[in-house]
Amino acid sequence: MTTPPRPIRKAVFPVAGLGTRFLPATKAVPKEMLTVVDRPVIQHVVDEARAAGIEHFIFVTGRNKGVIEDHFDSQFELERTLAERNKHAELAALMKDLPQAGQASFTRQQAPLGLGHAVWCARDIVGDEPFAVLLPDMLHHAATPCLADMIASYNQHGGNHIAVAPVPDDQTHMYGIVGVEDRAAKASRITSMVEKPPKGSAPSNLHVTGRYILQPQIFDLLGTQDKGAGGEIQLTDSMIKLAATPGQAFWADRFDGKIYDCGSKIGFLTANVAYALERPDLGPAFAAEIKALLQ
Repeated sequence: MTTPPRPIRKAVFPVAGLGTRFLPATKAVPKEMLTVVDRPVIQHVVDEARAAGIEHFIFVTGRNKGVIEDHFDSQFELERTLAERNKHAELAALMKDLPQAGQASFTRQQAPLGLGHAVWCARDIVGDEPFAVLLPDMLHHAATPCLADMIASYNQHGGNHIAVAPVPDDQTHMYGIVGVEDRAAKASRITSMVEKPPKGSAPSNLHVTGRYILQPQIFDLLGTQDKGAGGEIQLTDSMIKLAATPGQAFWADRFDGKIYDCGSKIGFLTANVAYALERPDLGPAFAAEIKALLQ
């Protein structure tokens, strides 16, 4: 009888980036706290993790990121004021988003040494168990949360998992790309990984979309990983080493929804429009305003 894989209980959110592409807005406000409609980007990503059954949310922060910790904490004065003014719906919404005591942890990445280093900073909180990583810039929008699909695939196959989605062949040099046994499959074994391959050399058109499920052995590799592209410790470099270890298969889980790169201005603006249009309380009026602007 095959032993089922250990459950995915914890998720790491690397939120230490400077957000220079959104200056001056991010001079005092973390980029993760910029809002898509009326929810911070990081809240949308935490919502995805919670919907997938994640129990412990681990934020790797940096300087001037204290407001993220405040956002996921109780604010007594605000809650009391809402209760006194009978704003029960608003109060209920706040309490619904609030992690329970002990469900959120925060650790610092003291220097901008790359995504791999940020994940490594969470090693003591994650401990010796498999975990998820969600990049907060990338909003994955679909009827079923991306991470929920990944965990279902992980429960079936075990190992390590990376969410992927197709891009045009002439854009593969802009992304991390994986080669797979079956490009059309919902889940397929990964045969190769390469970061921004030269034009015409990509093993497929499936790009890495910022969602991962990793085994804890990745931490030992990250702890000794040399700096790679951009002079940073790259997560991809350690994943390639882990994939070469016996018993550490990597699977590509194809995401069929819409991805909004909120690290870019166009992606961020598009996400705001898309999320607003699907809201019953905002969509019809907002669509009319957009139509008027376009005329």
